[in-house]
Amino acid sequence: MRWTLFLLLWPGLASADSVIALRRIPAQSVVSAADLNIVDAVIAGAVTDAALVIGQEARVTIYAGRPIRAADFGPPALVDRNQIISLVYVAGGLQIVTEGRALGRGGTGDMIRAMNLSSRTTVSGIVTETGTLRVGPITP
Repeated sequence: MRWTLFLLLWPGLASADSVIALRRIPAQSVVSAADLNIVDAVIAGAVTDAALVIGQEARVTIYAGRPIRAADFGPPALVDRNQIISLVYVAGGLQIVTEGRALGRGGTGDMIRAMNLSSRTTVSGIVTETGTLRVGPITP
């Protein structure tokens, strides 16, 4: 019993891994396993599981040797700024589709603004998994 307690309280036996950048990861690039390295150290704010960021897009440039933080990554962008996209309004049984120009960049679930090319008005909407922008009442 005493040995178990001793081993649990011994500070040298507990270890955690942190994920760092192996090379420079430019903003807006998708992260692969070759970009990451796992070190046996506790780094405040660093991701401990590389699987959380593999396949995600870097929101900022990460330099080699720097810790990987979850806030610096997100889903890959499906819509780029100035891209012509479909604006979809759905309410009840009504569906209206028109073209718009994206005023921002975003991935699935991100809210961005777009300009309706027909009326020249600016609308906000959520990027769907197909790359369209859903505008109007937001329903789960």
